[in-house]
Amino acid sequence: MKPVLRGASLGLALVLSACQVMGPDYHLPQKAAVNRTDLQGDLAGANHDVVSAPVPDDWWRLYNDPRLNTLVQQAMAANTDLRVATANIARAQNQLELAQAQGGFSTSVSGEVQRVQEAGQAFLLTEKVPVGNIGSFSIKTAYQFDMWGVFQRGVEAATANADAAQAAADLARITVVANVVRAYTQVCAANEEREIAMQSLDLQQQGVSLAQRLRDAGRGDETQVTRTQTQYKSLRAELPQYEAERQAGINQLAMLLAKPANQLPAGTDGCAQLPQIGQLLPVGDGATLLKRRPDIRQAERKLAAATADIGVATGQLYPDISFGATVGTVGLLDDLVGPTTNRWAFGPLVNWTIPTNGARARVRMAESSTQAALASFDGTVLNAIRETQTALANYTAALQRREALVDTDRSAHDAADQTHRFYLAGRQSFLEDLQATRTYTNVRAQLAAANTQVAMQQINLFLALGGGWEQAQPQQARANTGGR
Repeated sequence: MKPVLRGASLGLALVLSACQVMGPDYHLPQKAAVNRTDLQGDLAGANHDVVSAPVPDDWWRLYNDPRLNTLVQQAMAANTDLRVATANIARAQNQLELAQAQGGFSTSVSGEVQRVQEAGQAFLLTEKVPVGNIGSFSIKTAYQFDMWGVFQRGVEAATANADAAQAAADLARITVVANVVRAYTQVCAANEEREIAMQSLDLQQQGVSLAQRLRDAGRGDETQVTRTQTQYKSLRAELPQYEAERQAGINQLAMLLAKPANQLPAGTDGCAQLPQIGQLLPVGDGATLLKRRPDIRQAERKLAAATADIGVATGQLYPDISFGATVGTVGLLDDLVGPTTNRWAFGPLVNWTIPTNGARARVRMAESSTQAALASFDGTVLNAIRETQTALANYTAALQRREALVDTDRSAHDAADQTHRFYLAGRQSFLEDLQATRTYTNVRAQLAAANTQVAMQQINLFLALGGGWEQAQPQQARANTGGR
């Protein structure tokens, strides 16, 4: 081996032996809030309104409502938010492929033909160089070494970002499911409450008629008539709100399913009974919650990507090293590809941008971004616990209020029934019978509103629990979060 080649080979070997990956290796920080044992306990506790059973992915099927299942299925297939999330996943996967393609072998081919008038002095000649037809063709291939792990860290960051995009899609899916169930519940509740309001309005109309007859018979006065008419008009003025709420729910479903309102599943707009779950709500425990919620997984993956970016920024402080070879021909067209025009070359190439102009500041920026990502990760974990605990408290309060109104409804029903029997026996007036029935109807309206509130709080609780996606967690995310 010639001394020049031997020296180049020795130098290249020494350079390669110095390869190392810059920046910190990612590990889930021990001080991260997700590792706190006080956040991983039983969520149900002494709450007898829920049970510490696993949260089903398809929690909406607990309602046993085929129409609701159809609505959710159609939303999953056509919702625009989910289409955006799917596109974001594809983009993140393409970015990962791009990161994986960095470095290694690259090949380029170039060729050109020119009619040239070269300057004589360019060749140290005093006379003019003749005009000539010049051609060139070359094939270059090079292998770029990942000396400092820049490409490896780039792949790690791209992988984490792809996992974060998947988690974001899971979160979008949860939100879409919850919004579908919420909109459907709103339609059913509006129809049910409007029906009760119509019954109350009919009773109020009977009260107006009775007051008018008493006035005409000399047993009442105009004040009583005016008061009952005012109550009637006030009650009638509330009816449009139920239609508005029903229509708002229909429009929301149409938007979620990306189809006209008149193409929703048959009977959707006429639903008049709230979807109900005939069992205690399963809520699992804190440890499972922290693993299940996609927003926590998304925040953890962003932390991993930010950590990898430190290595990318650090590696860019050092020189790029590649080894390449070129084969080609250059010269007059008549002599091209001849022995006098052919050329070849090979050897290492070092390209180093001196780390000035803020290069080190970029490393510090990456480190600061990692600290911000860790803080955001901790905040997401704490917010998940807060949302779940708040949803549990609100659900329990809604149940307690409904139970109290159930007792009130039972008492109002008994009072109305007793008053009506007294009326039939001549011991109560028709007005007293009407008033007792009206009171019972008003309590029914309050109970219907309470049932609606319970249903909405159930949805909020399932949304906080992070149920509703059926795709497995990315392997890397499980590996990084499995030890908590």
